[in-house]
Amino acid sequence: MSSNDNNAPNHFLRQIIDADLASGKHTKIVTRFPPEPNGYLHIGHAKSICLNFGLAQHFQGECNLRFDDTNPEKESQEFIDSIKEDIHWLGFNWAGEVRYASDYFDQLYTWAVELIENGKAFVCHLTPEQMREYRGSLTEPGKHSPYRDRPVAESLAEFEKMRAGEYKEGEAVLRAKIDMASPNINLRDPIIYRVRHVHHHQTGDKWCIYPTYDFTHGQSDAIEGITHSICTLEFEDHRPLYEWYLDNISAPCKPRQYEFARLNLNYTVTSKRKLKQLVDEQHVNGWDDPRMPTISGLRRRGYTAAALRDFCERIGVTRSDGVVDVGTLEFSIREDLDAKAPRAMCVLDPVKVVITNFDADKVEDVVLSNHPKDESMGTRVAPLTREVYIEREDFAEVAPKKWKRMAPEQYVRLRGSYVVRCDEVIKDEQGNVVELRCSYDPASAGASTEYKVNGVIHWVSASKGVQCEVRLYDRLFTEADPEGDKDKSFLEVINPESLVVTTTAWAEPSLTQASSEDRFQFERLGYFVCDRYDHSTDKLVFNRTVGLRDSWAKIQQKG
Repeated sequence: MSSNDNNAPNHFLRQIIDADLASGKHTKIVTRFPPEPNGYLHIGHAKSICLNFGLAQHFQGECNLRFDDTNPEKESQEFIDSIKEDIHWLGFNWAGEVRYASDYFDQLYTWAVELIENGKAFVCHLTPEQMREYRGSLTEPGKHSPYRDRPVAESLAEFEKMRAGEYKEGEAVLRAKIDMASPNINLRDPIIYRVRHVHHHQTGDKWCIYPTYDFTHGQSDAIEGITHSICTLEFEDHRPLYEWYLDNISAPCKPRQYEFARLNLNYTVTSKRKLKQLVDEQHVNGWDDPRMPTISGLRRRGYTAAALRDFCERIGVTRSDGVVDVGTLEFSIREDLDAKAPRAMCVLDPVKVVITNFDADKVEDVVLSNHPKDESMGTRVAPLTREVYIEREDFAEVAPKKWKRMAPEQYVRLRGSYVVRCDEVIKDEQGNVVELRCSYDPASAGASTEYKVNGVIHWVSASKGVQCEVRLYDRLFTEADPEGDKDKSFLEVINPESLVVTTTAWAEPSLTQASSEDRFQFERLGYFVCDRYDHSTDKLVFNRTVGLRDSWAKIQQKG
């Protein structure tokens, strides 16, 4: 079996799997996606999901979902549920039942005992501070623990005492006996088990000792028969330890670990610790805030699963670290929604236009195409009345050069309808424009005119439109590298304009039929989505996904 999708990029991992199948090393590919349930998944995880599940699909193999749940104090069922939902939403299904590393705690304990019995592990009572001191540095070797050569029987008894709950946290650990002089610090007698008197969301109070991630990961892969254990480059230095454990226990097989470059996206942080800080300190409104780089946040902002999959394919799979421009992600969603999103009209910052020669009681149905390039999407009706709203920025009292919108004594066309001319500007006592009095040409509907028309602007009936809430989301940080300045916190470069809410917007009445997560192109404004939770027929709430073009780049160039 080998790759036969000519349209898919043939990256180095596909080449490796092709060779393994061709040589007969493997007859079936089994991968896994192994998140820790200590937070919501982010855009970097989307790349890993698409890679692991995508490889399994491509080679007609299987991909497991396994939660590496070895730190119960940081984990929760909420995170587990959100991760499962994100994977399904992205369009993938795992093989068999959901798996947990905690399913294998009995076997892992047995293998730990096996290492002690073979003289490859010992119970150590150094304090955490002493252990750091004994560990050495990148330039100096570490020192042996005074407990390293204790008799096997003594370590076995001490390990049983750890399991029985006779030690407090930090009083005893089980360590592998490898090489305290190794240039790879991960091999300097690493911890295998530590005491944690905490309730576990899967195993309850059965255990008060928990294996470390490094001891759990490779062995769980072996139990599941994983053929290609794929992780990001920061685990490359852990691979010798991954292999040492498998070489020194009675593992049913020996999976091979492969590393690829993680996703680094500018104007973004993906550290779970920092994302948690944003949530805990209420800089954002939860893990699924549309400004967050979490999959659920991107979904709530209006990103589609297809766009995220396309983005992950565009950036590719390599072993070279680099930074991806967030504009690439925005390009993927624009491409997807340009083809799929029906058009609609919404006015965010309204100013009233009174069409003085339009009958006060008249309502004229204007038939508009739902998509200019896709007739199958059909049409909708927008009622035209004597009073309509237009965007305040679509009017200039003194028109600049090449102005293509409304100005005094100039003509513009109302989208899909008539040409109007601004005849009079009404202002309040502070000099703010509050109303524009215009006249329309009844003969101009759908027809060319002898006079010059400045452009086409969108509009909403003042009497038939629906007031709505629009949340204008933008990038969460003002700096391309929010963590680049080590002298200040990433919190100091949070964009104060990352969320602007308007409750005075007006939407065309057809949008009252929109449901949660329906997406639209608001003409001339950008792409918007009905909020996943807050939108209803009684209260329309739209989130801006992305503008029609990359206005951020222009702003940065001007700055």
